[in-house]
Amino acid sequence: MAPAARPRSVVTRAALAVCALLAFAGFLALGTWQVERRAWKLDLIARVDQRVHAPATDAPVRSEWPTVNAANDEYRHVRLRGTFLHDKEALVQASTRLGAGFWVLTPLRTADGSVVLVNRGFVPPEARQRTTRTAPEPQGDTTVAGLLRLTEPKGGFLRTNDPTADRWFSRDVQAIAAARGLADVAPYFVDAEAGPAPAQAAPTWPAGGLTVIAFPNSHLVYALTWYGLALMVLGAAWFVWRDDRRRRAASGDSGENALHADAARPDHAGPADVRRD
Repeated sequence: MAPAARPRSVVTRAALAVCALLAFAGFLALGTWQVERRAWKLDLIARVDQRVHAPATDAPVRSEWPTVNAANDEYRHVRLRGTFLHDKEALVQASTRLGAGFWVLTPLRTADGSVVLVNRGFVPPEARQRTTRTAPEPQGDTTVAGLLRLTEPKGGFLRTNDPTADRWFSRDVQAIAAARGLADVAPYFVDAEAGPAPAQAAPTWPAGGLTVIAFPNSHLVYALTWYGLALMVLGAAWFVWRDDRRRRAASGDSGENALHADAARPDHAGPADVRRD
């Protein structure tokens, strides 16, 4: 018969208890943080939805540029007025529900001399040249309405903008403005909304109104995962405690049984059995 497992020492039990407590507290904190993040994300989605569907307001002017930020301005429904500089447009690679192609970013010079980049819409590769597009280019004083977007610096995922080669993977306002020799450029761009539906069946390019507004919200799943791990730590701690209690009980029973067996042996000599010659 295999000998009973020895009880864990006090130091070992204390170390296991501390590790379990730290793990439980850590997982519990992470789960609570995800719950708070979920509440923040739901509030953000509600605020953005309200901005998108609100009536258009004037886009921030030069004096307001320093205060423009994602929390208060991203996806605001704005309008602005000016003249397009079509000869200074930039094509930014894009993937949309209409397929792969390019965003057409065209500078719009406003009445105060400042410039705002306007994403006039999507064009497929065969319409990247201005002369091949089916929609007429707005000329003269033009009013544009759309959604305010913040600049996208440095490039896209695993792709870096290359101004020298005029290859753009993100709508980096400052870099595009520098490459086109533009000054007094707003730190944001505007995604132009869709124009009137064309009478003909064929689409017109560029096609506006393709802004995708999506906020991943998996925080509830993450919270349940962290809370589940916390419960697993509690279960493991209970299992170790029960196992340690069994070990200590088994160790105590073995000692008592050994004493009883020794006392019952026939050749056991007590003080009264000592023979005197």
